[in-house]
Amino acid sequence: MKDLLLITPPFTQLNTPYPATAYIKGFLNTKNISSYQVDLGIDVILELFSKKGIEKVFNKQIDLQNVSENAQRIFALRAEYIKTIDQVIPFLQGKTPTLARQICSMNFLPEASRFNQLDDMEFAFGNMGLQDKAKHLATLYLEDLSDYIVENVDADFGFSRYAERLGKSANSFDELYLKLSGPETFIDGFTLEILREKIELIQPRLVCFSIPFPGNLYSGFRSAQFIKKNFPHIKIAMGGGFPNTELREIKDQRVFEFFDFITLDDGEVPLELLCENVLHPRENPEYKRTFLIENKEVVYKNNSKKHDYKQADIGTPDYTDLKLDEYISVIEIANPMHSLWSDGRWNKLTMAHGCYWGKCTFCDISLDYIKIYEPISAKILVDRMEELIRTTGETGFHFVDEAAPPALMREVALEILRRNLVVTWWTNIRFEKSFTQDLCYLLKLSGCVAVSGGLEVASDRLLKLIDKGVSVEQVAKVTRNFTEAGIMVHAYLMYGYPTQTVQETVDSLEMIRQMFEMGILQSGFWHQFAMTAHSPVGISPEDFGVTPIKQEILFANNDIDFKDQTGIDHNKFSFGLKKSLFNYMHGVNFEMPLQEWFDFKIPRTTIHPDYIHDCLLEDHQFTFKGNSKVVFLTKNVIAENRVKNKKKYSGTYTHLTFHLKTNIVKVELEQEKAEWLMNMLEENSIENQKKPTVQQLKTQFEENFEDFELFWFSKPMQQLKENGVILSL
Repeated sequence: MKDLLLITPPFTQLNTPYPATAYIKGFLNTKNISSYQVDLGIDVILELFSKKGIEKVFNKQIDLQNVSENAQRIFALRAEYIKTIDQVIPFLQGKTPTLARQICSMNFLPEASRFNQLDDMEFAFGNMGLQDKAKHLATLYLEDLSDYIVENVDADFGFSRYAERLGKSANSFDELYLKLSGPETFIDGFTLEILREKIELIQPRLVCFSIPFPGNLYSGFRSAQFIKKNFPHIKIAMGGGFPNTELREIKDQRVFEFFDFITLDDGEVPLELLCENVLHPRENPEYKRTFLIENKEVVYKNNSKKHDYKQADIGTPDYTDLKLDEYISVIEIANPMHSLWSDGRWNKLTMAHGCYWGKCTFCDISLDYIKIYEPISAKILVDRMEELIRTTGETGFHFVDEAAPPALMREVALEILRRNLVVTWWTNIRFEKSFTQDLCYLLKLSGCVAVSGGLEVASDRLLKLIDKGVSVEQVAKVTRNFTEAGIMVHAYLMYGYPTQTVQETVDSLEMIRQMFEMGILQSGFWHQFAMTAHSPVGISPEDFGVTPIKQEILFANNDIDFKDQTGIDHNKFSFGLKKSLFNYMHGVNFEMPLQEWFDFKIPRTTIHPDYIHDCLLEDHQFTFKGNSKVVFLTKNVIAENRVKNKKKYSGTYTHLTFHLKTNIVKVELEQEKAEWLMNMLEENSIENQKKPTVQQLKTQFEENFEDFELFWFSKPMQQLKENGVILSL
């Protein structure tokens, strides 16, 4: 028995739990409030994709004369699906890796229309490893089953979303309410059976639904309806990303037939107060950012003076109760960054609350989750990483920041190296000039494998209008720095931004083509611009040349329909942009004219064919920033004193050999300067909390020698810096 039941309704990701309930449970632990969490999504998927579940799917009556040829084939092979499903799921959970050979034999899994794309598999995946190839084939198998379910059993089904259409910018509650007034769906049957078991086991007094996306909304409401009907004594609350962005203007009282409370923004204090009110009722309850019904009216209560907690005080996310070994790793599409999303399990953490930049005009920067920026100290963050490694057994981390701050990333990397931790991590960034070659190399050494960032529209005019704070040239240099360090780079790309011309769309594509051809981008994805209610464009559309199509808001409000003064139909570019990107990601067809990707006439690009190449040409000026911190990354050095007898130079010198992980670096220095450098390596090793600045090194050096610059930029020192023995950050 627990006081609170925290629920993520179907569906989010298959490979890892959405972290919201784990964050909240970690906070509740600090307040000694007992809670239990459940990811209904993975529970429903495992029930559905089991022998018993697939038998239910095929037992649904269908008219074979009026279904697609693909559905007829799947139905005809139903015995094979029922036979193999209980082998495929454990394989995708990582429990039976030896099945990969059977799957790759191409004579084990039944194959329907999804397997038609296998002709492109060699092109898309190259020499894929056996396990990955088998995962991809097993994923196609599941997608075939999903297609059958959508066509014949439950049209709203999707692996990472359910009935998403009902939640997408539904200004009115009518359509969703009508659906909820109707019969339960096929998927509801699985969801509500599992929910009943959980409630009878946990016996909570308050059930809290985290609704991160539109694709969780319907199931959240259906589950709340079930609780109201069958367990009327239990109070129900909703929070999460969807209400935070879409339900800030809610007026429809019918919503509160399902939920007693809807909370906004950071959930810790609102939930703490709800716990007090439900578990220990009093006459004048206090609330924080909470909608509820009073006198048949929707009211917003924010009468508590309690401040939100600092990030250092909210505890470590707690994944207890979640079935971490039962999540499914899939490989859906040949996009290297998307494979990080769907393959393998990641502990999710946040380096900083909010966004340190907070200016992009398409972003919801007026909302607290972005507007209020508060970083966590590197020490606390790495403490939390170590605690999660202990509790979950996983060493992979996805930092889910709006944009991770470079200075904090540097400190986290140093702290990871200082503690000798072996971790793998990735995050979202801004492509800003702070990401030097040295910083990128340091991040790689600490376990960073990938970054994603918004290039948006690759046009300097539009980047200024977006207030992105970067230029195309700067992005090119930063992506080059990450790539050379061995860190994969994914770019979020945008088209259809207000006032964007056809010429700018074509030129943006040319910039992207050149960046892939230069090898400084490895992954990307095009998104069409959407105007949201809480962004600068949505708040002041006239400043950006767009006219909103306004509707009365009684339920959700986020995406806003609009007319662009250019009158351009940006949607027609979608297929060509995505097809060209697919080719560029696989390193082919760079020489094809851009016109070939589109079935309508486009103008020639105005971008010089060597634009990105020329951006990367740098003058290696021998200058340094005096306040740069210097990091000495190795003590593995063997010193041998030798004597030189030559006409130009005779005397003693020192031969230094640095044994790095993947290579050996050998340099020669004058004996006294070599001794000084050895002392610096010893005194300022990675374990040392304080890092000297270049200016401090210069001062120390010139107490004994002359001309630090001549030494610092000498060939041997450049060699050490280029190989990462010495980093200047």
